[in-house]
Amino acid sequence: MDKNAARQFSAKLRTEDFGSAGSRRLVRQGRIPCVVYGQKEPVHFTIDAKEFANKRRYLTMSTILDIDLEGTELNAFVKAVQEDFMTDTVKHIDFYEVLRGKLLQTKVKVVLEGTPAGVRNGGVLEHVLYEAEVECFPRNLPDAIKVNVENLDVNETLLVRDLPQYEGVKVLDDPEATVATIKFVKEDAPQAAEGEAPAADAAAPAQDASKDNK
Repeated sequence: MDKNAARQFSAKLRTEDFGSAGSRRLVRQGRIPCVVYGQKEPVHFTIDAKEFANKRRYLTMSTILDIDLEGTELNAFVKAVQEDFMTDTVKHIDFYEVLRGKLLQTKVKVVLEGTPAGVRNGGVLEHVLYEAEVECFPRNLPDAIKVNVENLDVNETLLVRDLPQYEGVKVLDDPEATVATIKFVKEDAPQAAEGEAPAADAAAPAQDASKDNK
């Protein structure tokens, strides 16, 4: 499945049967209750559960979807997914409407690519910032901010200001905030053998004994 096909969903307007009981009935019927927020009043609708399950692997939290709501086109991205992990079902989805030609603010996943030099030299990579807040027009919104970290060595840090720039995309996070860093693993101090007293403690009784002999 190509990305364009994965972005397209067919939806049915939900005008009744609200509440938790109604939502459970919809889920049993293979439909996912949804709501889209944005510039207007929230709109309630449902989408096919199997369709969402098949396409979900191709989507990110910043993927703009084309939703055909009974002839009305909505452009939105997923804001939250409520799941029942016991039954492996999606119970509800919140969408946020995107208006073409208007700036939006959202979070985009930060993806680290490559094996850092510091890891090859015995260090450990710490990924600190997993999402970056950005401002852009919908047409410029990337699925992810991808950064190559192959040249990152031990005791070096990748900052927000070091992230690659995407056309029309402004990163709103603190430029000095840490995205990733590489550190050596700290070795634990050697432990005394079980039943063996530390050297300093073992010497103490000898000192006390010498005082008694005086």
